[in-house]
Amino acid sequence: MPAWAEGDPIEVAPRVLGAVITHGGVSVRLTEVEAYAGPLDPGSHAHRGRTARNAVMFGPPGRLYVYFVYGMHHCANLVTGPDGDPGAVLLRAGEVVAGHDLARQRRPGSSDRDLARGPARLCRVLDLDLSHNGDPVDLVSGERVADISRGPRVGLRHAAERPWRFWITGDPTVSTYRPAAPRRRTGR
Repeated sequence: MPAWAEGDPIEVAPRVLGAVITHGGVSVRLTEVEAYAGPLDPGSHAHRGRTARNAVMFGPPGRLYVYFVYGMHHCANLVTGPDGDPGAVLLRAGEVVAGHDLARQRRPGSSDRDLARGPARLCRVLDLDLSHNGDPVDLVSGERVADISRGPRVGLRHAAERPWRFWITGDPTVSTYRPAAPRRRTGR
């Protein structure tokens, strides 16, 4: 197991801030992440147990858990350990530090600040999709980040208030916080 993946996702999440993930010819320095703590976390895909979709979350750690959301976007998570205990850290945002030309081709019209600002954009610049679910992660630790903020997770209907979103304080690539929109009932 890679050293960065050891431990509970709530411990791993702030530790991977500043690390660089490389895929598809592009490298991104992680500036924002969210922790998901498996069966005890109603916000986690593993809350209700193992399924074909979330099986990668159950280990081994150090791999990507990639899923498709809203019928249009991919999101990627780092699977954390120990093996068999489903934990993951969602990659929410980052700064492109290498492969700028490829990143701009994948996200035409975006400013450099917005290339990987948000989980779907980050996956797009790294060229990650469902075919990469379960792949080992190429993650290189960066300089230790001194100023880390934490707060509620973004867009969740359950357990959003848990302060398991971590970001580099003041970094311009961090996404805008948006709470989940309440569901509107249709019909009667």
